[in-house]
Amino acid sequence: MQQVVTPSTEWQEQVATDESQRFTGYAQQFAAVQVRKSKKFGTGRALHRKQLTAAQGHLEVLGDVPEFARHGLFAGKATYDVWVRLSNGGLDRAPDRTPDVRGFAIRVWGVKGDSALGNGPAKSQDFTLINQEVFAFPKSDEFVAFVVAAASGNGALLKFLLRRYGLLGGPARLLKMLKNVGKPFGGFATEPMFSAAPMACGPFAVRVRLVPSAANGVATPGANSDWGADFAVRLARQALQWDLQLQPFVSEALTPIEDASVNWNSSYTTVARLTLPLQDSASRKGQALAAQVEASVFDPWQALAAHRPLGDVQRARKVVYFESQKGRGAA
Repeated sequence: MQQVVTPSTEWQEQVATDESQRFTGYAQQFAAVQVRKSKKFGTGRALHRKQLTAAQGHLEVLGDVPEFARHGLFAGKATYDVWVRLSNGGLDRAPDRTPDVRGFAIRVWGVKGDSALGNGPAKSQDFTLINQEVFAFPKSDEFVAFVVAAASGNGALLKFLLRRYGLLGGPARLLKMLKNVGKPFGGFATEPMFSAAPMACGPFAVRVRLVPSAANGVATPGANSDWGADFAVRLARQALQWDLQLQPFVSEALTPIEDASVNWNSSYTTVARLTLPLQDSASRKGQALAAQVEASVFDPWQALAAHRPLGDVQRARKVVYFESQKGRGAA
């Protein structure tokens, strides 16, 4: 049960002295995996390699939002053009029926302000959301080790889990992961999506949730045979909408910044509305958009400085994502 508590600005990041060196190593490990997978599947991302479909629409920032949200993108009522990329989270281009994390990435165009990267004006405000409310690992070191092992096959992954977590802990960890990726999923139009990791909102810190409108309909039986087609069919029939919500940091005990595996215990508030109007993904225009989206960058660090990503997992993403983007010619 989420508590109704007061948003706080008393959050702090805990940056380890060896982070820069470790994160560079993580990036190199991911780059090596990406090269191997690209030889098999063609040039692509290290994670979320399989794009399912793409769409365009707009994000309407609401005028009456709480004080903690009135920063950066959400400072005032406005409407922005957006691109959306839907994906499976895995390293491979696996069939859609394969249990996996699902990704819903949003690129908001036309923002004004300094970049979180510190390299001039922000190009966009990106949100990278998944169908898991929390990250599977508390910090980046465990996640990177897991991905590198998984990239070498199930045998290598099992050996890694046993070596890292022990004879009892290894199988337990594997079962927990299988449960997470195997959780029921009805489709991108009907399931909530989460940032799982925090970002700044001016002096506050928040997580993000995307909640589908009831008007989007209910899950379609058999949609897992082709998630992209399910979404495209809906979008060819009707406009789709979601509420974009923010969940504030309230205390280190209830809403930790550095442990991404802890589910925050504070309330969400709707601050914007995402609308994808009627469109034909199979048309020439739709296919051209899909190609543009696939070649583009969706990165939580492509953001306004007011929405700088926070915590160990997010800081690691800054280094790892950039290396991945260079590896596929997108940076």
